[in-house]
Amino acid sequence: MKRLVLVHGLGVSGRYFDPLVRELAEFEILRPDLRRHVTVEDQARALGEVIDGAPVLGNSLGCQVIAELASHGPGIVGRAIFVGPTVDRRHRSWLDQAGRLLLDSTRERPSLTAIVVSDYLFANPLRVARTARSALHDALERKVPALEEPLLVVRGEGDPLCPQDWAEEIARRAPRGRLEVVPGAAHAVHHSHPQALGKLVRSFLQESG
Repeated sequence: MKRLVLVHGLGVSGRYFDPLVRELAEFEILRPDLRRHVTVEDQARALGEVIDGAPVLGNSLGCQVIAELASHGPGIVGRAIFVGPTVDRRHRSWLDQAGRLLLDSTRERPSLTAIVVSDYLFANPLRVARTARSALHDALERKVPALEEPLLVVRGEGDPLCPQDWAEEIARRAPRGRLEVVPGAAHAVHHSHPQALGKLVRSFLQESG
């Protein structure tokens, strides 16, 4: 059975990946909980202890964690999938990101909102804020070139946290990157459109070279 490591976003647990996990039933799925580690760098080190060469899929902050791990040296990260990568380098402010997050919440399924609120409270809001500060200062665009293996960037058509031009830039900066857009989805494509994302994941991981 093929393995796939899922890397969660800011403050949320891996349970928001449940719809995608059900869709990818043929995979052995690992969902490490990295929330006890505050910074992007510390989360990347923790991810490095479990990734073991498996392909990896990250959402939002999870993309930053994967890219940080890749920057530690060649061959650490294999094929990678970024779903709604953050943080857009032109919008690195608390106010801007908060506004975009609020807008995104109006476009997501209510089931996701319930998970996010409960997970934020469980993870400790102060710790989440400290992790958010680390993410805001993290330059994803400078680390993506370290991803030597193919990178698939997936953006929801209505994702305000990952605008089209930012997604295109991330795919372009990767040595072997490309972009796919999922119509009708927002930031959490894995939760709202698991079938569409599952199809992209299968196709991407079955490719050779």
